[in-house]
Amino acid sequence: MEEEERENLESFLKWASELGISDSNQPPESSSCLGQSLCVSFFPDAGGRGLVAARDLRKGELILRVPKSALMMRESLMRDEKLSVAVNKYPSLSSTQIFTVCLLYEMNKRKSSWWYPYLMELPRSYDTLACWGHFETEALQVDVAIWAAEKATSKAEFSWIEAISLMKELNLKSRTLTFRAWVWASATISSRTLHIPWDDAGCLCPVGDLFNYAAPGEDALDSEDSFVTDGRSSWRNASSSLWNGETTKQYDVEQLDVNLLRLTDGGYEKDVSAYCFYARKNYQKGGQVLLSYGTYTNLELLEHYGFLLDENPNDKAFIPLEPEVYSSCSWPRDSLYIHQNGKPSFALLSALRLWLTPQNQRRSVGHLIYSGSQLSAENEKIVMGWMVKSCKAVLMNFATSVEDDKLLIRKIDRMEDFGRSGKLENVLSTFEGEARAFLENRCLINEESGVKLREFRVIRRYMERWKLAVQWRLRYKRILADCITHCTDVINRIVSDDRSAMRTKHP
Repeated sequence: MEEEERENLESFLKWASELGISDSNQPPESSSCLGQSLCVSFFPDAGGRGLVAARDLRKGELILRVPKSALMMRESLMRDEKLSVAVNKYPSLSSTQIFTVCLLYEMNKRKSSWWYPYLMELPRSYDTLACWGHFETEALQVDVAIWAAEKATSKAEFSWIEAISLMKELNLKSRTLTFRAWVWASATISSRTLHIPWDDAGCLCPVGDLFNYAAPGEDALDSEDSFVTDGRSSWRNASSSLWNGETTKQYDVEQLDVNLLRLTDGGYEKDVSAYCFYARKNYQKGGQVLLSYGTYTNLELLEHYGFLLDENPNDKAFIPLEPEVYSSCSWPRDSLYIHQNGKPSFALLSALRLWLTPQNQRRSVGHLIYSGSQLSAENEKIVMGWMVKSCKAVLMNFATSVEDDKLLIRKIDRMEDFGRSGKLENVLSTFEGEARAFLENRCLINEESGVKLREFRVIRRYMERWKLAVQWRLRYKRILADCITHCTDVINRIVSDDRSAMRTKHP
């Protein structure tokens, strides 16, 4: 961290402390709001800047409290009379659009904004899908992902057009009126807001938004009893979850350790008028402390937060299915997918078992299908064989293979390394294929003038988004490849069992 960044961070944490933000119930030992339970650190391979345990933390322990008065939300920002009067003239704007305008309005104030120390700590750019260009979007290769990126951009543009009149009425400076500024503010709200029960636009939470993401399912905290809604949501009441509102003679709820009853790691608590965060598991001193924002696939993480996970237990892939597969079963389309580990979902497996059964027999086996039972060894072989064939067809249809994508990621890393060392110009002409297409697309090289090197910090953001696209499609293809392996193993197991049965029958 550079000296200027360090000074800005220290100033921000001091400001936060003055607002009552604290990682301890004890008086702060310094002017910072952190240091007793949490510290800011940098994790280059795990989310960038985040929070680390300043001591050993116990699962369920309160580790950060942010009072309501320190939350940035429409309710507090609209106390500005000029802003409130102008916003009330545009009742058709959504709560999120209004919050976006409010954020830009505060940015427009610069140092005169009460929120200035916090605003200066916000990222200057994001990698959410709405921020991507055409090249990075096409690099995703999968139609549903390309469509998601295009939809995100179109949605952002439409929202901006709807709100532009309000922003002009507020006399925002020209740089704050641009679509680029709108996308930045929208991405800030999409990636950093926390859930509050009285406003569906959510709130921005100074210090609380420094936690990096942990996917539900990554540790024992996340069970089938866990419950998370969209965004960084609140939790189900622990006692009602355990006892379903009924009394019990076996346990005395009041005697249970309240820390063990907490089923998630953050939420607004009305009784203390604060956003409270709890350790989702036991942490040793020095370990990164994470927060679950909700259950997302890697594509959804890219869309809303601008990052993905190398191992995401909630990721999934889809393959084309015949229309009759959908019409012959009652499962929703989005439930017919392949899990991150390559196994077909319960709904997909059941739907294929039914579809690959002769039509005149389907009614008689329906009860077995919906219970998740195999119909027969032969049916299971047909289903798995169909899955193998379909996944191979999808993989063959991509412009690049798994190995191609691995090699390309190494090339991108190489480009980044040369860029940091100031020697990128020396190797630009050596890149071919998609790497060269990227360089030409971003006007780094062209056939007429040869090498044309921009300042590296300008192109680095484009390169990072392109790398995210390649990483996403690589993980997607790996799911399909793992599905082929899984289904082939099932087929081989069935064949082996058949042979063993034959040997037993005819020794």
